[in-house]
Amino acid sequence: MRRKDVEEDEKVDSDSLVGNENSQIEELEMKISGLEKELQYKEADLANLRQKSAKDRNEAIRFGSSSMARKIMPLISNMEAALDRSKENESEGLSEGVRMTVRGLRTAMESEGIIPIDSMGKEFDPTRMEAIGMIPSPAGVEPGTVVEVVEEGFMIHDRVLRASRVIVSESAEDE
Repeated sequence: MRRKDVEEDEKVDSDSLVGNENSQIEELEMKISGLEKELQYKEADLANLRQKSAKDRNEAIRFGSSSMARKIMPLISNMEAALDRSKENESEGLSEGVRMTVRGLRTAMESEGIIPIDSMGKEFDPTRMEAIGMIPSPAGVEPGTVVEVVEEGFMIHDRVLRASRVIVSESAEDE
């Protein structure tokens, strides 16, 4: 073989090696780029998980007393009903004791962010109230107004724990 032919063969072999190395480098750079993107996604997922966890923890703290409140609300209603009935019997000592207990329970609930829903005389709000009956509008009362609260409702912060059960005025049919 001639020297020139040998040199050309070596040049072709070295060019193919360089070309092969370049394609391997490009392939590795693409893999690195893909792994960097995957790492960024994982970091974003982790940050989102931390935020969700913090939000869930805050909500658990904020609304943690909901279960206790649901158990106490019927007791308050029953005690208030007992107070109403005791007015007829004039047992003042018992009435005052029940009144104090109701006030204490309400204060404890309010300290946890649990407040009664103000319904009487207000426009009916289906997100906070449950209409259990309707009566014709009394004189001077707009239709759709709460005319009687049968069972008081409660909210904890911005959530309804128990809807107020109310009777709502409706427009007279002869109008």
